Amino acid sequence: MIRLPWFLALLLGAGIASAAGALGAAPPDSDGMSLRMQACTPCHGKEGRATNDGYFPRIAGKPSGYLYAQLLNFREGRRGNPAMGHLVQHLSDGYLREIADWFAVQDLPYPPPQTRGGDPALLTRGRQLAQQGDPARGLPGCTTCHGAALMGALPGMPGLLGLPRDYLLAQLGAWKTGQRHAVAPDCMRQVAQRLSDADASALALWLSSTPVPSDPRPDPALVMPLPLECGSGVR
Repeated sequence: MIRLPWFLALLLGAGIASAAGALGAAPPDSDGMSLRMQACTPCHGKEGRATNDGYFPRIAGKPSGYLYAQLLNFREGRRGNPAMGHLVQHLSDGYLREIADWFAVQDLPYPPPQTRGGDPALLTRGRQLAQQGDPARGLPGCTTCHGAALMGALPGMPGLLGLPRDYLLAQLGAWKTGQRHAVAPDCMRQVAQRLSDADASALALWLSSTPVPSDPRPDPALVMPLPLECGSGVR
């Protein structure tokens, strides 16, 4: 897992208190949601678009069902992030849904891939894992759940392209070690536990090296049943 002491020191001090206040305050004008969501920009970038040189994930354009599930996970402690937990701990289900819906409709350009010049052998292995999986180890390809173009699928599967390499590695590590959970049955934990450290690195390298497609929107729906029983991403 990547540790970010500077981030926690910033947000868990006075900054997070003001951010939480912004999320919960009454909107000062007719564009209230846009102003409230400025509390998210220090980490997730303007309108949730993030950048290609940081750690934090892009949330703009992600499926609303996925964003809503993650906000619930932070609030209920299934995802362990003190800053996010503090921000959402007193917010209602309805308001979390509004936040998810607002970010989901932000249609913004993506930056170029973060990672360049990766080792060709690792990139080949990462692409194989993403597109085909490893049947001998019971690993489905990422495309079977995260969409044919790896940009997610409605209602609740997230895209994997356009994310920082370190973020991808950290999340795979969190699933594997039990620091991140989802609604049972937790299919991502099963996947992460079957990945070797070397394969996780190869997968994160390839994903962070691959440009997003010209149409970055999530697929309207998955075209096949999920390869594993999964409690998240389907509601």
